[in-house]
Amino acid sequence: MEELEKKNITSIKEEEAEEEIDNSFVPVYHSFASKKYHSHLVSDDYLSILASKDGDFLLSPTGAQVKVSELEGKVVGLYFSANWYSPCTKFTNLLVNVYQQLKECNNINLGFEIVFVSSDENLNAFNTYRSSMPWFAIPFSDLEKRRALTQKFDVEGIPCMIILQPNDDKLDTAVIKDGVELVYRYGVQAFPFTKERLDELREKEKEKRDNQTLSNLLTHDARDVLLGNPSPKQVSVASLKGKTVGLYFSAQWCIPAKKFTPRLISVYKKIKQQLEGKEDEDFEIVFVSSDHNQVDFTTYFETMPWLAIPFDDPTINALAKYFDIRGIPSLVILGPDGKTVTKQGRSLINLYKENAYPFTKTRVGILEKQMNEIAKGLPKTENHSGHRHELTLVPEGHGGGAFICCDCDEQGYGWAYQCLECGYEVHPKCVNPVRRDPDN
Repeated sequence: MEELEKKNITSIKEEEAEEEIDNSFVPVYHSFASKKYHSHLVSDDYLSILASKDGDFLLSPTGAQVKVSELEGKVVGLYFSANWYSPCTKFTNLLVNVYQQLKECNNINLGFEIVFVSSDENLNAFNTYRSSMPWFAIPFSDLEKRRALTQKFDVEGIPCMIILQPNDDKLDTAVIKDGVELVYRYGVQAFPFTKERLDELREKEKEKRDNQTLSNLLTHDARDVLLGNPSPKQVSVASLKGKTVGLYFSAQWCIPAKKFTPRLISVYKKIKQQLEGKEDEDFEIVFVSSDHNQVDFTTYFETMPWLAIPFDDPTINALAKYFDIRGIPSLVILGPDGKTVTKQGRSLINLYKENAYPFTKTRVGILEKQMNEIAKGLPKTENHSGHRHELTLVPEGHGGGAFICCDCDEQGYGWAYQCLECGYEVHPKCVNPVRRDPDN
């Protein structure tokens, strides 16, 4: 377990990787690059998997030794995590909540258990982290068992939760590798993590997306209006019908948002200017806040020229979950029909500014072709003043996917100058070329 590298590799197709998120808003799921698994069968009884020559016991939340046999007949989540990695600590808070809800359900009170498999650096860190967990743990001293589990389940990133579901004969164990994703997406509803249950949830999710409208996304029984500026202006959700709408997930405390929000305001105003006189087109943004209190929300929203969902409205958490928002700032674009156009709004704004409108695949395709033409005239390698190694120009699909520019700290995707030695990446526009002495 100690071999797991302490580095965060940005997912190629997700724009959440280097963003900030408040744990009270929505959990974060970050992991190292890993293989994609769904469910398969392993010819082992998980009771024997969790035992070793050093003992067949686990630690209870109080530190007492508990026999592995206590897990017999239960769905078990092996939770690979560490206190030194912030996405782990943030996801742990969510998992505790889900675990406690499951334990409070009488019909499944005895059917689910979690076992913490630590990759903490030392015993003190392990004990401190484990004190926040109401479930079992493999003793920190049992390094052999922790390593064996990591290898057996090909755990290449954390947080990771392997779901073990015993068959009736207790000889085969159904293994689901994406337990973190399932808990995040479905919460307690994912239990008992069977194929049938997951298929049912996915079908419901598909049905909801097929029937998605602005009204069912942005309203609820007690509210059908949004806040406008200046207060106390209100705008009906119905008035947004037929418009391209951006859902802006952000918060005053979010450091990346301090840079992105002014840029988004500028782009918003330019798009609105472009659309003046066009009766069949319009663009609007709705602020979806994860601020800590009403004062912060009000102060932040007053800087914005668009609309907002009221602070602490239940729709906020529903939208964050529905759109799988794991980091902020994030911009989801909805088309005039209310359907999702893209979740990559932030990247598109950073990359193309107001030219990104209306954010459709057709529009992005045109812009990508233009960028490819520009890239043909760029140097294949550059020496950048902000980095000691030579940088190589790479396209999307060859290491230049979604990334955070190490120079301007903003997100982008597509062409990038990348250090093939250490992964340092910058936007082509951010490169500051310098001459390098070949002897140094």
